Amino acid sequence: MADNLERPERLQVMLNEEEFAALDTWRFDKRMPSRAAAVRELLRRGLAADGFLHANSGTRSADFGLLNGEQDARKTKPSRE
Repeated sequence: MADNLERPERLQVMLNEEEFAALDTWRFDKRMPSRAAAVRELLRRGLAADGFLHANSGTRSADFGLLNGEQDARKTKPSRE
């Protein structure tokens, strides 16, 4: 993996069965590469909804990080989903 994908911090989240099923359903519907990528994208979208950053559609799995070099571009191009 590329060096810029290193994620040294770990976050454990406990979900009930309904939340877990919703996460997996959303993940498969959006063709996300992993549960972790899905959680990061949902977190990114939640932050975007509060005006912290905007999620772009059509990004690659390598782009599913909260903060990366394209953060400034996200601020200027809001998602239409």
